[in-house]
Amino acid sequence: MARLDDSRPFIAVNIAVMTVSDTRTAANDTSGDALAERIAKSGHRVAERVIEKDDASAIEAHLRRWIADPAVDVVITTGGTGVTGRDVTPEAFDRVLDKRIEGFGELFRMLSYQKIGTSTIQSRAIGGVAGGTYLFALPGSTGAVKDGWDDILVYQLDNRHRPCNLVELMPRLQEHLKPAAE
Repeated sequence: MARLDDSRPFIAVNIAVMTVSDTRTAANDTSGDALAERIAKSGHRVAERVIEKDDASAIEAHLRRWIADPAVDVVITTGGTGVTGRDVTPEAFDRVLDKRIEGFGELFRMLSYQKIGTSTIQSRAIGGVAGGTYLFALPGSTGAVKDGWDDILVYQLDNRHRPCNLVELMPRLQEHLKPAAE
């Protein structure tokens, strides 16, 4: 299972947090609070935190801004991953992703199944890469945020995690844009 190699240095990454909701405010954003606290506690930096309405175009615009910002390494959203008409976070992700990380959603639902059973099929959690930035969409419940961070992302965003992690791949995410050596 997860193993940390303490001979490797910890590398803090900059993580932008977006809560997607028509009803949450800074005063009652419990899932965003839980995520920001976990990010900071793990030694990473919360680069920016916003609340965005359930509007695919608005979510997409914000994602594109963060993807273009060299000060943002990772984007994690919470909310908007369900199956109702207002749940459009995965659709906004589809508009910006270069590559999907299929295993993220699959693993999230597998772990979630252990806690909420078949209700996990209502989650469209998704992960991917765009413009050299990692993006992950978690459901909007505080429990889902805890599961996604505590059971997956805390390890994959730690350069010391073995046998491999996403941080060590960051320098190679845009290697397809570099000219080929002659």
